[in-house]
Amino acid sequence: MKLDRRAALGLIGSGAALPGIGMAATQAAASFVHGVASGDPTERGAILWTRVTPADPAQQAAIALRWHVAESAGGKPVESGTAQARPARDFTVKVEPRSLKAGHDYHYWFELADGTPSPVGRFRTLARGAAADAVLAVVSCQLYPGGFFTAYDSIAALDRIDAIVHLGDYIYEYGADGYGAEIGQKIGRGLEPAHGIVTLADYRTRHAHYKGDRSLQAAHARAAFICVWDDHETANDSWIGGAENHQPATEGDWAKRKAAAMQAYFEWMPIRDPQGNDPWEAINRRFDFGDLATLLMVETRLLARSEQAGFKGETPGRSEVAAVLAERNRPDREMLGEPQRAWLEKELAASVKAGTPWQILGNQVVMARVNGPDLAKLFGAEKAAAMVATLEPSVRAQVELAQAGYRAGLPFNLDAWDGYPAARERLYQSIRRAGAHPLVLAGDSHAFWANQLADAQGNAIGVEFGTSSISSPSIGDMLPKMPIGDLLQQASPEVAFCDQRAKGYILLTLTREKATGDYIAMSTIYAPKAEARTLKRFSLPAGATRFDAT
Repeated sequence: MKLDRRAALGLIGSGAALPGIGMAATQAAASFVHGVASGDPTERGAILWTRVTPADPAQQAAIALRWHVAESAGGKPVESGTAQARPARDFTVKVEPRSLKAGHDYHYWFELADGTPSPVGRFRTLARGAAADAVLAVVSCQLYPGGFFTAYDSIAALDRIDAIVHLGDYIYEYGADGYGAEIGQKIGRGLEPAHGIVTLADYRTRHAHYKGDRSLQAAHARAAFICVWDDHETANDSWIGGAENHQPATEGDWAKRKAAAMQAYFEWMPIRDPQGNDPWEAINRRFDFGDLATLLMVETRLLARSEQAGFKGETPGRSEVAAVLAERNRPDREMLGEPQRAWLEKELAASVKAGTPWQILGNQVVMARVNGPDLAKLFGAEKAAAMVATLEPSVRAQVELAQAGYRAGLPFNLDAWDGYPAARERLYQSIRRAGAHPLVLAGDSHAFWANQLADAQGNAIGVEFGTSSISSPSIGDMLPKMPIGDLLQQASPEVAFCDQRAKGYILLTLTREKATGDYIAMSTIYAPKAEARTLKRFSLPAGATRFDAT
């Protein structure tokens, strides 16, 4: 089901930013327990977000508040306005200043009618015209019970940061006994609600629970987020018509669940609402960092994606492999969909024509060809058998099945672009027609990657920097005795680097001459305090399709 803007407004009420404090607004006692956030920066402003928590849980009237933007913390406001926190939007508020200077840092805050202030946040407007550099933090996958969000403390402490690019899995839908539960119990990271989330109230509560995390609040207060969702904002391995973790018999209609998830997402995230009659799923959009870089955010989950040929965590049996491969290789299978692909080609071509040095794709899942490692081929049958023998019996059976699938031609992850090879080739054709050599950003995999992208004929397309998770466990964590990253690198010509255990983020620095990706790993996610270190650094000269590692 696609919701146009009119239908959505019927569900959630009118826009968050209002021209004045309406007659129905009250001066009820309230607070700002979820902090502040900014997102989707422009040359003249950004989306500013907060949530007003009424002292009375039964509050039904809108709550009046004001917002201010200044050039320094506590400085004289250069733009102010009024808004209402309305129950129809779960008392969340989004406003947008529109008269700020390009390429400047600003501070902002909200205040209630009684003078109660929110925390102060910061953001930087996009540059206009000549821009010497830009600094982006690239993040993904934050499982609350999986660990503390220590990477966000590192990001919040950065001296320079223009924006934080979040590639999805901002929340997870599982209950307290689901994915990562054992870790959460050990470190005291529980969930609200405790059950798996399905309804609008569930999704709202889960977003509120995440926004209560102090490290995440600090990152939101530090810089504007540029976000897209991946699957877990709705349900695991989602696609246009359903999800692996959605059972209609017990969880109801997928379209209703998806609509509830999207409503909560747009309420609780600092993202610009779709314009006109665009569906809520269409969150592909463009950001220009002056004349230096064009960032194109794409949507690969809910808008057009075909059902996976095989779900993550499900290893096809030997008799099923042929059918899975046949489904995977169908030419009509989609990832972006034709309208979004055409939009992407047009925007890439416009950026190239303008002489912009960098075209960056904010993409959810790994794009490179990643072959499943055939251990016998890499190490010989005897050594491979010895490696598998060290695993727990239940894990060993899955690894043996996976090995049979890899030998038959299955890729490492059918939920990534490897599960949609025809759609990937259509995308690469668009990239070539646009004359671009993009830098592709990827999340989802809970691992760090540096990949050299090529089409089916071996022609260089671009480079991919894949970020690990903030806290979500990886296959490397589940198989600690196997060097998974090294095995994938050896098995896959496009993979130059893979680390399946480190958690953290990528700090991407762009200049006119080169792009530098610093892969930042945190010393721990199992305690609230951690140290950051540079795990790896990759440099890509402007216009090149191969990078240098240091």
